[in-house]
Amino acid sequence: MNLEDLDNDELISLYPKLLKELKRREIIRTNNLIGELGEFIAASEYKKNSQLPQLQLNLKSTKNVDAISIKGERYAIESTSGKGTSVFAFLPNEDDVIVHFEYLILVIFNKDYTLKEIYELTWKDFLRFRKMKPPENKWNLPITNEMKENVKQIV
Repeated sequence: MNLEDLDNDELISLYPKLLKELKRREIIRTNNLIGELGEFIAASEYKKNSQLPQLQLNLKSTKNVDAISIKGERYAIESTSGKGTSVFAFLPNEDDVIVHFEYLILVIFNKDYTLKEIYELTWKDFLRFRKMKPPENKWNLPITNEMKENVKQIV
């Protein structure tokens, strides 16, 4: 199929059809395409590597935690094609000494949404590199060379 041959209405109508088929194949579970693709790819990459824990994706409504390892460790999974993650809306602004997840898997896409890199951060890594993002006044994770050099690279 050549997308250039489609008129605007035909092209627009492909998106919901694509979402429906991705859901049928259990690649995504919601309409959050980039977030869901990141979770699917992260789980797939961990499954391929016997040195990494096997992950079970959580129900789509679970806050902060997207997957659980077979050891019960909680994993947040964030996806981005930019210079940082979206905000962590459910994390408190003030430190509450609660560990909200043991690990954060960061899936970085190229601008064409092909996989570029995957990193794994511990909770302590996340605390070290997170920044408060205005105007939301919520935490996010900027993607910096310092962060990449100091955390575990998966892909």
